[in-house]
Amino acid sequence: MTQWERLQQLDTVYSQRAFDLYNGDEFPMDVRHYLAHWIEGQDWERASRDSSQAAFLFQVLLENLDNQFSRFAHERESFLLQRNFRRYKQNFQKYQEEPYTLATIINWFLVKEKGILNDAELAQQVQMLQVQPAAMELESQRQVENRLKDLKTKVEVMEHSVRCLEEQQDEFDFKYQTHLMDSCTEEEKKKQLEGLQKMLNALDNCRRNFLSDISAMLDAADVLRSALIDEELVEWKRRQQKSCIGAPDNTSLEHLEKWFTQIIECMFQLQMFLQKLDELVGKMTYENDPIPGRKPPLKSRLDTLLTKLIKSSFVVENQPSMPQGRGLLLLRTNVQFSVKVRLLYKVPELNHVMKVTVSVNNETSQLKGFRKFNVLGTLSKALNMAESMNGGMVADFRHLSLKDQKVGGGGKGINDLSLSVTEELHRITFKTQFDYQGMSVPLENSSLPVVVISNSSQQQSAWASVLWFNMLCPDPENFKFFESSPAATWPQFGEMLNWQFLSSGKRGLDNDQLETLAIKLFGKQQSYENCTISWTKFSKENLPDTNFTLWVWLDGILNLVKLYLSDLWSDGSIMGFVSKGKERLLLKKKQNGTFLLRFSESIKDGGITFSWVQYANDGSPSVQTVKPFTSTDLKQIALPDILCNFRIMEAENIPVNPLCYLYPNTPKDQAFGKYYSEKTEEENPYLKYLKTKLVFVSKENGCSGVREGPESDLCTQDRDPPSSSDAGDDDVLLKGSEKSPMISSSTTDADFFNSILDIDGESTVPNTFPVTSPHISHSCLQQNLPESVEDNLGEALSTDTDVNYTLQEFLNDINLHLLQEEPDDFILDSNF
Repeated sequence: MTQWERLQQLDTVYSQRAFDLYNGDEFPMDVRHYLAHWIEGQDWERASRDSSQAAFLFQVLLENLDNQFSRFAHERESFLLQRNFRRYKQNFQKYQEEPYTLATIINWFLVKEKGILNDAELAQQVQMLQVQPAAMELESQRQVENRLKDLKTKVEVMEHSVRCLEEQQDEFDFKYQTHLMDSCTEEEKKKQLEGLQKMLNALDNCRRNFLSDISAMLDAADVLRSALIDEELVEWKRRQQKSCIGAPDNTSLEHLEKWFTQIIECMFQLQMFLQKLDELVGKMTYENDPIPGRKPPLKSRLDTLLTKLIKSSFVVENQPSMPQGRGLLLLRTNVQFSVKVRLLYKVPELNHVMKVTVSVNNETSQLKGFRKFNVLGTLSKALNMAESMNGGMVADFRHLSLKDQKVGGGGKGINDLSLSVTEELHRITFKTQFDYQGMSVPLENSSLPVVVISNSSQQQSAWASVLWFNMLCPDPENFKFFESSPAATWPQFGEMLNWQFLSSGKRGLDNDQLETLAIKLFGKQQSYENCTISWTKFSKENLPDTNFTLWVWLDGILNLVKLYLSDLWSDGSIMGFVSKGKERLLLKKKQNGTFLLRFSESIKDGGITFSWVQYANDGSPSVQTVKPFTSTDLKQIALPDILCNFRIMEAENIPVNPLCYLYPNTPKDQAFGKYYSEKTEEENPYLKYLKTKLVFVSKENGCSGVREGPESDLCTQDRDPPSSSDAGDDDVLLKGSEKSPMISSSTTDADFFNSILDIDGESTVPNTFPVTSPHISHSCLQQNLPESVEDNLGEALSTDTDVNYTLQEFLNDINLHLLQEEPDDFILDSNF
């Protein structure tokens, strides 16, 4: 196969690049096409450097052009090509003196062609390495492609057949009229009549065969219609529905648009064939003519088929969404949203012709108690090709909004279904009229159900409804879904959670994390395939020993990941969901200073904590946990900086960072160094005043006798420390400036820097640890504090004094000293 033939077999994107390559006049595509074998057999690269070789190839090229010109002279349909080749030869004559220039040009084109082929091959290899759709889906697409190809081939054959039928009828009509005017003998007339009868029989047979071919084509087209509408389009709609809640499914309409356009074009050609039969019957008919009797049923079948295809081709491409909203399908009154519709039949003649109108709640207006809305904004827009990247027929509504429709005395009223506002489902409806080629079809489609809120406080609950509906219900017209919502199986629920984390942090949940959640929800099971969770348990009932629901807890973590932990979550630094027991088992097998990051289970709005292992003199391990950090904390200082600057008080009152290795064995700075935000004086003007770092410090090795809250859990596991409001008197570090856990050179907000450490309950807490133990390396314990600060800290935190009181005096002394040193324009801000 020649290089040119391979180019013609490429996908549309790459074959178009080849066509664009030959847009100019330097080297005509016709010459490249008809002389492909000879052109690719020559060494043009050498000819571009060798004048004699170039002259030789130039002369042979001119001879080949002459030969091709002669071939076209014997082909009646090649008149234009014959003229073009004469012109091409005349244009090439300008290279007579410098044939190597033409050789260079031809070589350049061949090199560019190879580049296109290489790009196409590379793209194919990359596609093979990527995750492919299910084999069944690929097979169904191949079947659709093959059926469409067969249908188009049959249409081309029928186009030829109808021309032959017309010529055959014209010939019969001519001979019949000649026979009527001919004054010949009876014997001759008898022979003429016999010949005419044979011609009429042949014509009748052709008409019947042609009608049978149309019937067979309608049968094939109906099978293809079913595959497109009942299978491919349904699967696309389900993929789109899942993508609205975070599934990474392919929702491109490229294939469907191509398929719908091709089959509808074929059906319109069949319509033209049937119209041609009407013309033929109008010119000539006869007794037992099959056309008048068999054509009307075929026309009715064709119209029905076309109507179904055209109606199904009107789809909602982009579901309703607010620019700064939580997600798709969640709208708020008086806030603008956008939505896009598309006609999958690309027809340039209807560009800017079909007007699409918007309305809302056509179906739910009959449900008593459901709110009613008016749509505001541009309510009518034409389908056009300008708003689409690939020239499709779209109408992009970008500035719509909903406004409450006041009913009666106002308010929501009594809902017959006892549903909350966030369980009401509404749809945005679109209508237009298709008038083309004698077909007049009203088109209507609606968005997936949307949840409409009027206050941002309803957003969390509304998004739970969006998730639950689109996870479980493939029927967009089930407005009473939440009246008796089905339970979700664990595979369904786990998949939905995986999509949420994938959307929020660019990484889903692994099997270990999913298993941890399953254990917390259902207890330890051999298999979780048949375990279910109800809508009430997901969004309405509080978790054991808490004042918040499962969804509120998960949503708090998702927001924390999205806003503050996205990079750490996506690169796998956060273990996230791990039980307390498993955490201890994992850490106690690792070297001193190994730590992991997990999500808190006791904080409503999401929290993250870290635990680490350290060893006593006798080699016994103990696991310690820091009080969780919330969004309030992470808003002021990033988690990597917290990990970098965290300290506990070691022997001799020396602050030591106990965090050395991210589980399983990655050095801390290697894992988080790229996220540290330490700045130079030029980048941070405060550094010219502050010569010390903000360092998290906890007394007595960060140990506390307080356990991590009640024994009960979501299921049976231990839970994180209670929030500060629930902490007991034994908490080492409480809220308030008098007990700040930070060594700082400024009066920083103590609420943010408050932390509490909890030692593993299984270990005995020693009063002090030695300066070094067999498991602690000196490099891991190096300090970052200035010497003067270390000396003052050593004096302040002596064993005979109250640690909290003395630490506050120490901080006050540092602040006073700094103020005296830099009195010019530095003002301490309590919010810094």
